[in-house]
Amino acid sequence: MIWATALALAFAVAFGATEDDAANRAVVLEVEGIIGPASADFIVRGIEDAELSTAAVVVLRINTPGGLDTSMRDIIHKILSSRVPIITYVAPSGSRAASAGTYIMYASHIAAMAPATNLGSATPVAFTPGGIGKPPATPSDEGDAAEGEQTKDKESGDESTAPSQAGSAMERKVINDAVAYIKGLARLRERNEVWAEAAVRSALSLTAEDALEQNVIDIVAKDIPDLLAQSDKRIVSLPSGEVTLNTADLVIDTVQPDWRTKLLAVITNPNVAYILMLLGVYGLFFELSNPGSMYPGVFGAICLLLALYALHVLPVNYAGLALILIGIAFMVGELFVPSFGVLGIGGAVAFVIGSLILIETEVEAFQLSIPVIVTVTAMTALFVFTLISMAVKQRKKPIVSGREQMIGDIGEAAEDFSVSGNIHIHGERWAARTEQPLHKGQRVKVREMDGLTLIVTPVEEQS
Repeated sequence: MIWATALALAFAVAFGATEDDAANRAVVLEVEGIIGPASADFIVRGIEDAELSTAAVVVLRINTPGGLDTSMRDIIHKILSSRVPIITYVAPSGSRAASAGTYIMYASHIAAMAPATNLGSATPVAFTPGGIGKPPATPSDEGDAAEGEQTKDKESGDESTAPSQAGSAMERKVINDAVAYIKGLARLRERNEVWAEAAVRSALSLTAEDALEQNVIDIVAKDIPDLLAQSDKRIVSLPSGEVTLNTADLVIDTVQPDWRTKLLAVITNPNVAYILMLLGVYGLFFELSNPGSMYPGVFGAICLLLALYALHVLPVNYAGLALILIGIAFMVGELFVPSFGVLGIGGAVAFVIGSLILIETEVEAFQLSIPVIVTVTAMTALFVFTLISMAVKQRKKPIVSGREQMIGDIGEAAEDFSVSGNIHIHGERWAARTEQPLHKGQRVKVREMDGLTLIVTPVEEQS
């Protein structure tokens, strides 16, 4: 009984120490580059782990030119529902939070920037050229955070944000949706919603100092210890209610991306997912063409499953995917159907069109590379047409086995016989029948086959 009590006490002390350690910890999640499925998964899982360990605060240190709308919204949804305060920090100096990064900044409980950083250019990239609100010519999601023109009244943050009537109905719909989204976040966090609207409609940008002055961010900090010191005693609103931060003496725990995040970053590259899908289809095709090969089937199944997972988290146009599969089917069908190139050429055209429209986004980092499409299409077409030419050449060769090869060949009588006997042909001894008497050694020609009996006639009669 004494031992059990001591053991329970030891566990309680250890567990309590663990909880205390977690409560004195600031989890830092570093996000570099495009916001996509891999970074969204990393951030969401990082916040969930911090919630489970009851960490004091999560710091998202970001440097991003923008990214996918779906991934951005996944991150924001997690931030808004987080039970742990989230501080988004644009750092180090020279970094930016353009486009999707600006939305994430507005959603965070505390928004901070290092000196010589910038944020903004939040116009949806598909509609930046000459469209709604007349934004700068450089697309925001491609990473340009150049500062746009603003009105002279910076203190009020009043900028020309009147909606333009230019552009199609779809463009206006997307812009207005983005404006409403970021204004809702601004109101939730009590930040400058006028500038937020201008950042979407006119692709405006701000430096760290100007952002602080215009109530777009809360803190300008030179590093994470300075950030935590300035965040101390601030009040933030969580789903459970208002919380006062105690961040002055927190232990900084930087979390590195694990193997899952790295794997996801690789396979969600559209070019990699595209090639994996084709390798999977080809592997299964070779396995079905040659049952029992095993290796093509196993390799193809693995590649196809990885590709399907990647395509599931990417903005895929399923019409493009269907065109790719139809194109492959047509090119393969050319091997079996004498269409004189119609199926092959049509399949190549469908394959190219499907590849071009497969990924449904204007973010350059998530578009299929034209050289990759051209190379894969050329290799596929070359492979199919090489098989076709080999098949055509094979048909022109003389038959070397079977009934068709035997008829018309020359042999010689193995014995004298007038009706039934044996002949030598192809180094083999065959039963034969004749309508004319034959002598041993006489050359005969096979006229037809009756089962395994050859019907022969003397060669002299055929001359």
